[in-house]
Amino acid sequence: MAGVSVLPLDVLLAKRVQEMVLKGEDPPQPYICRDGDDSEDVSSSLSPIPIIDLSLFSSSAPETTEKELQKLKSALSSWGCFQATGHGISTSFLDEIRQVTKEFFEQPIEEKKKISKGVEEFEGYGADPTPEEGQYLDWSDRVFLDVYPEDLRKYKFWPESPNSFRDVLENYTIKMKMVTEMISKAMAKSLNLEENCLLNQFGERGALQARFNYYSRCPRPDIVLGLKPHADGSGYTILLQNEVDGLQILKDDCWLTIPTISNALLVLMGDQMEIMSNGIFKSPVHRVLASSERERISVAVFYTPESGKLIGPEEGLIDEERPRLFKKVKDYADIHWKYYQKGQRALHVAKP
Repeated sequence: MAGVSVLPLDVLLAKRVQEMVLKGEDPPQPYICRDGDDSEDVSSSLSPIPIIDLSLFSSSAPETTEKELQKLKSALSSWGCFQATGHGISTSFLDEIRQVTKEFFEQPIEEKKKISKGVEEFEGYGADPTPEEGQYLDWSDRVFLDVYPEDLRKYKFWPESPNSFRDVLENYTIKMKMVTEMISKAMAKSLNLEENCLLNQFGERGALQARFNYYSRCPRPDIVLGLKPHADGSGYTILLQNEVDGLQILKDDCWLTIPTISNALLVLMGDQMEIMSNGIFKSPVHRVLASSERERISVAVFYTPESGKLIGPEEGLIDEERPRLFKKVKDYADIHWKYYQKGQRALHVAKP
């Protein structure tokens, strides 16, 4: 493509997408993953993602609870995700999370680089570790942090500016712990299982990791992606979005845009929940589009079984009609990452 810059990958990775945008640069070659033909996005209408009211799972009316549980099971079996309301987190606090994220990324590059990560490191500010040869780069910048268990935190990567960032993130982590407990119990009950069985698979040290994403405006959104197509390697992911659409899921071979709802959390199944549910719940492939008009911000919290813990299909979901679809695996997230770096899914490694 004429005019596209060709620089060594290590040089490109040292530059942030925000820097390129501020300098008015067009996307260099390693970011280009599409041919500029938007025909594949013709079906990118807003999708009717099911909305689940988590507060109804503690309703005093059994029929109300049961109806919402069945709605949850249907959503995760067909879509692999849902918009969660009634989660107990105030809209004002969700706005606070969005605000500190925005403030961090709008700082001078010198301030952000105080928590820069190495090329092959996960935690800190920058881009994901270098993908394998032939894989393109995402048009985004991010901060990735281990937030729970607390003894895994590396505070050297936690931003000191804005001043409220750390307190807000610690508070959000506490709230996410409560939300994951609520969701895990509801999912188990929707499958007619004992309510703690999925929590037991995650373990007492089930991990939470936070990823703050900043998708800069792009002069050529038709040739790049904010985030490449993939399924998550987590148990499941809880995503807080700003009001800018861009996240899409692949359903029935069509890319459908997930609408943003200001007070909702998007809950997205990962491969490990597909394994635990013996394939009943689906882990959807998704991606993020770039925009030429507006920046997009999101905060993803990944909930993953504790390190070294075997997970597998719940025995109550295995019978003659639905045989075991997956074997037991451990540290699947690590396996997932190796395949992700190649642009591939890893779910086949859990097949019997």
